[in-house]
Order: sequence, then C-alpha cells, then structure tokens
Amino acid sequence: MILEVIATCMDDALTAEAHGADRLELITAITEGGLTPGIGLVEQVVRTVRIPVFVMVRPHSRSFVYAEHDIDTMALEIKAIVKAGADGIVLGALTPEGKIDERALERLLPLTGGLQVTFHRAFDELADQHEGLQTLMKYPQITRVLTSAGPRPAVESAKEMARLVTAAGEGKLTILAGSGLTTEGIAGFIQETGVKEVHFGSAVRYGKSNLSPIDPSVLRKLADNVHSVRHAGK
Repeated sequence: MILEVIATCMDDALTAEAHGADRLELITAITEGGLTPGIGLVEQVVRTVRIPVFVMVRPHSRSFVYAEHDIDTMALEIKAIVKAGADGIVLGALTPEGKIDERALERLLPLTGGLQVTFHRAFDELADQHEGLQTLMKYPQITRVLTSAGPRPAVESAKEMARLVTAAGEGKLTILAGSGLTTEGIAGFIQETGVKEVHFGSAVRYGKSNLSPIDPSVLRKLADNVHSVRHAGK
C-alpha cells in the first residue's frame, strides 16, 4: 500500500516524510483544489526529502477546460518541474463537452521526460468514467488516476471505486483513491475496494482544516493503518 499526502510547504513535506507518507503531492492553493507550486518550493522539497515528489500542474482553478495560452503555461511549468528533479507530474484537462482533452495531453505528455503522470480529479467530472479510463490507457506516460469514483466523497463510492480498480487493472493503470477518505475507516475501505494507493489532505491536518499544519500523530496512526493492510498481503 502507498500513502500519498498533500504538501503545500516545506514544513508539510518534512512532517509527512517523517511520519509515514510514502509519496508527496506538492501543490499550492489547497483551498482551491490545488494549483502549481512555485518552482523554488519544488526545488527545495525535491532536494530535501527522500520520498517521491509528484507536482501539481494546474494553471488556474476556474475549471479544467484550458485555452491554448493555459496549455502554454502548463508546458513551461512541466519543463521546469522536470528540470527540478521531481518524480512525477499531476495534471488533467477536459473538453467543454466534459470529455478528456486529448489535444492537451498530446501536447503536454511528451514534455514530462519519462516521469510518472497522475491524471487528477478532473476525472471525477467526466460523465462516463469508464470511457475516460479507456482514453487514458492510450497514453503510457499516465500511470495513475486520482479519483473519488465520481462526484461524491470516496467513502460513499466504494462500489464504484472497486469497479474502477478492476477496469484500470486491465490497462495497468493504478487507481489512487482520494477525497473524503477518513483515517478511522481506511483499512476497511482498502479491503472493500482493492485500491493499492490512497491520497490524504485535510484529514491528516489539525482540526481537519486545509489551512492547518499536518498533525504528526494523526498521520502516523493513518500510516500504520494503511501499511498494516500492506503487511497483511492485501
């Protein structure tokens, strides 16, 4: 099992690594769902921590539909992130019709320099997620999908999540479950859905507030619970 934790600053990155996170998703503007962090922070985090660092590439929070100049911005950000030595890129783009924007992917994915790519929760705005999976499977650079299995929190979508895990496995995509997961029920959720990776943000912070620091004791307990499922061979 892999536990990915959102980091928005150096303090988050250090705390997450020290208390059980297996991977970081580095972002800024957490209250807006995450935007591209400054390249100085990217370089500092990558240089400092030993666990993998995946970096958000999202130019604005208005929508997941991007104009050509937005895609130009994303291209420049990806080049800088690759140069900084990050381990992965997190991105997503939709058409005005609510389908995956393959034009954007075909422009951006060749710039990722062999890094792993996560397609983020733009996926949860698709009308047909299984059709979306089939589209993403055409792109070998995309290795995982961050999703709550639809518009509801992940804990309310366990059956849908399990179906996505099965469908994604056929194309060697990893489903990264996130949004609305709880520290208390995570072991049961993993066992019910078959996910191999989980993603946490506000639930591991003081008061479950996006703008609070990570609570080391909460994260450590979560990490122990997640990794105990791995050790049980699930």
